[in-house]
Amino acid sequence: MGANSPVVDVVLPAYNVASTIRESVESIRAQTLQDIRIIIVDDGSTDDTPNLLAELAGKDNRIYLLRKSNSGIVDTLNLGLKHCEAQFVARFDADDLAYSHRLDVQLSYLRDHSDCVAVGGRVDHIDENGRPLSGLPHPGQPDQADPCWVPAREPYLIHPFLMVRRSAIMRIGGYRYFPNSEDTDLYWRLAEHGRLYNIEVSLGQYRMHSASISGSSIRNGRVMAVNSQRAALSAVRRRHGLPDLSCGPVERRNYASGTLEEIYQLGCSGLDDKERAHLSIAASAKLLELANYRPYELERSDCLFIRKSMSEARNLRNQAELNWLVTVAAARLIRNGKFAEMAALTPVHAYPVVFARTLQNCLGSVPR
Repeated sequence: MGANSPVVDVVLPAYNVASTIRESVESIRAQTLQDIRIIIVDDGSTDDTPNLLAELAGKDNRIYLLRKSNSGIVDTLNLGLKHCEAQFVARFDADDLAYSHRLDVQLSYLRDHSDCVAVGGRVDHIDENGRPLSGLPHPGQPDQADPCWVPAREPYLIHPFLMVRRSAIMRIGGYRYFPNSEDTDLYWRLAEHGRLYNIEVSLGQYRMHSASISGSSIRNGRVMAVNSQRAALSAVRRRHGLPDLSCGPVERRNYASGTLEEIYQLGCSGLDDKERAHLSIAASAKLLELANYRPYELERSDCLFIRKSMSEARNLRNQAELNWLVTVAAARLIRNGKFAEMAALTPVHAYPVVFARTLQNCLGSVPR
């Protein structure tokens, strides 16, 4: 580490973000913690992003620009990590806004708690036009994580608001190819080297919009559902001294499209029979969970796969919770006129609950 290294390196990936990059970078420049470096990695943008980045760098010598051909988020983040020198590394995205205290609050926590390797925090959700959004979930505390739950209880920190000890993230080799779930895989591995914690303070505004990786389509939801649960299975394997799971650059391209069944089959590579059965129900439950607050709907093929998986599940500790997810999803499908999808998802014996949820939602309250 150089004698003049900053206290925190902020790694910010950028790809075709001309409409939001200026405001996002300005929110980092305005931090109360000024001893920082802002490492921006342009992943081969084709819009006006490179020109805007050059303009911003001309205003602030703390901005360090890197540019490469387009190859995705994992390569982009790992390149940024290679150029980090600070003791602490913060993540940020090119469409979010950081409150001025964000870095100071996180740095203080990590300095005061030597057992903690990474921190996140709360956020205020906004839509793509900057309007406040309500009713979206916040992550719980990572010490409640359970990779064997259905779906896995992840040790989750909101990724663009992560701060981590550089020594810890480099020790585990940075990011790996778990499409749409590289952050989840990172957290499981970090948790094996120290405590993760979510600070009960809002650190900024987290944008939910149609162009986001996890929120833009049911296709991306399927990929996240499968790979988030593969990451949990990989954590279980490491605990038992078994070979780790991985997904190389070639395999990740196969996840680009397909039904939930097809993506599940890809995810079964390297799994034994028990793990395949677990992945089927866990990925189904995760997609139901995602569809509960993401701006996309289940398609008929998803519904058929989920119903089959649910029917084969046995002796699950949280069966009531899974049944609740099914009926909530079914009620939403009805409200959106997707009756065939609802029928594909829902066993007949659950119809009364689904119709009751639909009716009560129309009256302003949904039973839980």
